Amino acid sequence: MSLRPTVAVIGAGFSGLLTALHLAADPEGPTVRLIERSRTFGRGAAYSTGNPDHLLNVRVANMSAYPDDPEHFTRWLAGHEGWSSHGGFVTRGVYGDYLQDLLRQALETTTPGRLLLEQDEAVDVQRAGEGWRVRLALGRKIEASAVVLALGVLRPAAPAAADPALLASARYIGDPWDPKARLEDEWDDVLLLGSGLTMIDAAVSLWRPGRRFWAISRRGLTPRQHVPTGEAAAEVAPTGSPRELLAAIREASGEGRWREAIDSLRPHVQSIWLGWSQAERRAFLRHLRPWWDVHRHRLAPSVARRIGLLMRGRELVVRAGEVTSLTLSRDAVEVAWRPRGGRTPRRLGVSAVVNCAGLLGDLEKAGEPLLKTLLARGLIRPDPCRLGAEVDAGSRLIGASGRAEPGLFAVGPLTRGAFWEITSVPDIRSQAAGAAQAILSGVRRARAA
Repeated sequence: MSLRPTVAVIGAGFSGLLTALHLAADPEGPTVRLIERSRTFGRGAAYSTGNPDHLLNVRVANMSAYPDDPEHFTRWLAGHEGWSSHGGFVTRGVYGDYLQDLLRQALETTTPGRLLLEQDEAVDVQRAGEGWRVRLALGRKIEASAVVLALGVLRPAAPAAADPALLASARYIGDPWDPKARLEDEWDDVLLLGSGLTMIDAAVSLWRPGRRFWAISRRGLTPRQHVPTGEAAAEVAPTGSPRELLAAIREASGEGRWREAIDSLRPHVQSIWLGWSQAERRAFLRHLRPWWDVHRHRLAPSVARRIGLLMRGRELVVRAGEVTSLTLSRDAVEVAWRPRGGRTPRRLGVSAVVNCAGLLGDLEKAGEPLLKTLLARGLIRPDPCRLGAEVDAGSRLIGASGRAEPGLFAVGPLTRGAFWEITSVPDIRSQAAGAAQAILSGVRRARAA
């Protein structure tokens, strides 16, 4: 019997795990080496939290890992104890348990040696004949016929306004999801850079009695709340320019039914994005993106109530403006910021700064060593909107030559430039299944040749 080809999947969060599971599910498929630098496979940053206040932003009914089995997650919940629903939302930790259970089942049912877990960091990928060679931090090399980059959400870039001394100090937290990140108990005033979902999570995680958060973002917008929706609103036609689409949403949002109008576009978001020119995409990102984000990506009701209480008690103060400097002093951080629409700078003294800027897209600013290496090799290039790496419709990475690299794929947030909404389970699960099928088709063609 001929040897199976090998596929290396780099990153074992949701996108990498699902791609690996689809590949391993085919009895005639390749050997899959799932590479993860952290100690935990299957959870990623999003689902590693054990905080009971960190809830999913999508209802249980839409969180199946498999697009062709929409009730898979709800059946799993029915067979497990120790969880509770908060108005149709469960904790991210519970969802992490679900993903790890899928991995355990795959390891138990897949032919031994076909799904291998590699706890190490991939630091280089290069061409090796007709395939690829992946070099790991500990020195080992993996020969593979295909490689999938599933790096998840990249760590946000350090704020340009911060002085180097602050960035090197304990008073700056560059990654709020870092399990080692912590605030000293005596630190009472904390600046959160950003006001989106990451800011919400940080405020919930880091709050204690007597602590006040200052959240500053360019527009000062915060995510809206999920509520039970009524009958479907008039569907918004998924066509037209960003300006025309905005007008259609407003027309369909009468009597406060904007949620229904937004949700009617949910199945069409990627096709809308693909239909826009690069100029239209840039116009959307410049003018409408912040408004889309806070209306589209909403909070579970219990989280929204918690944040509302913090804001009413002025334990969380949100401001629209631009931070112009962050300077470390002996026992504080001096913040200079300019309110939106104003010219007069204001000053604020805080104990610490947490970077909640959210998704980073510009590859050239990312602190990811593997991406820097791939850029230098010309195997990847930034997409035109600098939301991530450029890929074709089949999730194949496009290199500096402008051509798709055979056997080199990316899934998840790294591909936002091509698909826009590719950061949540309903979108990623379909992309992971599609990328796996493309790889399996290549394996079958190679065997038939």
